Amino acid sequence: MTSAPGPVDQPQPAPGAVDPWPGAQPVATSPQGAYPVAEPDRLTRFVLRLYERSPRWAVPLAAVGCVAAGMGYALLSDPTHANPDAAPTCLLKLTTGLDCPGCGGTRALWYVLHGDLPAAARHHFLFVFALPFLAYLFVAWAGNQAFGWRLPELRISSKVIGGFLAAWLAFSVLRNLPWAPFTSLYV
Repeated sequence: MTSAPGPVDQPQPAPGAVDPWPGAQPVATSPQGAYPVAEPDRLTRFVLRLYERSPRWAVPLAAVGCVAAGMGYALLSDPTHANPDAAPTCLLKLTTGLDCPGCGGTRALWYVLHGDLPAAARHHFLFVFALPFLAYLFVAWAGNQAFGWRLPELRISSKVIGGFLAAWLAFSVLRNLPWAPFTSLYV
């Protein structure tokens, strides 16, 4: 029977050798045949130290800032008034001519921000459908992180998530079909 090497069994650095990570924790040992846990790099250690020292409302505030930046981009760029001869900005549409799974999402966000839900649903129905759920999940998470609020948890099973992803895949395929009922989904 063999045992995992203990501190006495581990190789010791040569006398006079310089420790590459002074003050770092020793690498955790793993069972025989498994990969050893790697020492985090400087950037990872910096981010972890910053996270540990930051107030609990900083991460939700940063997330709100990212969401606000996306909404600001949608409002300022006005994606609904693009030039007819403008090249598409989506790489998939530029190379294949097909709508990607997220195609129309920015325009749908623009219409949602202007209160026009039918036009938003015309551009990306699944985005408009998922938006209230995503907003509630974000508010529940951010409220818990920042203020300790305990909102009722929205339990979404893996089957429901799989069904939504399957519906999104079907929507992505159907909106690219060139036949009569599906051409109305083309944006």
